[in-house]
Amino acid sequence: MAALDVTWAVKWLTLSAQAMAEHRSYLIELDRAIGDSDHGENMDRGFQAVLDKLSESPPGTPGAALKLTAMTLMSKVGGAAGPLYGTAFLRAATSLGESAEIDPAALANALAAARDGIVARGKAEPGDKTMVDAWTPAAEAAQKAAVDGDVLAVLVAAAEAAEAGAVATDPLVARKGRASYLGERSAGHRDPGAASSALILRAAVGAAA
Repeated sequence: MAALDVTWAVKWLTLSAQAMAEHRSYLIELDRAIGDSDHGENMDRGFQAVLDKLSESPPGTPGAALKLTAMTLMSKVGGAAGPLYGTAFLRAATSLGESAEIDPAALANALAAARDGIVARGKAEPGDKTMVDAWTPAAEAAQKAAVDGDVLAVLVAAAEAAEAGAVATDPLVARKGRASYLGERSAGHRDPGAASSALILRAAVGAAA
């Protein structure tokens, strides 16, 4: 596969919504251990709203689809997840601009821009036990894969790295967000944001396969 287009972007968001619905209880359980218990509910509600917006105003480019997603998540998702995911999708949309197609380099740059947006908004670093622990290895793996791989290879590399990054949050002690209030007791639990990030990046693979 040489490039991705708006059809892929819409399918990605559709599969992300399905993943949030299917894993709603899982994300709630993760968040119950170290957060407010609402991450699964918020993500499910937010992505269902994204589907509604996509059907109301079909986007013409991948960037337009991601910008619509950003604005919807910012307005519909409560807690920290709305602003963080909203910023991620907005930065990715800005990176893509008005291009009709996304090549491997543009895809990797968009994922890096999403990661940078999350870092800027949340002021978190790798090792803080946040979604950054999924997005940073994903962005780095995507950049490496883009050198000589196609867009599917970039997406697979990003998804696999995000999944490994999410698992790697299990033993960490949280240094950001509500989980940080628990101190050492936050260790032994997976970060909900990292888990949902891995699901979203895996959905991107499914949309391109």
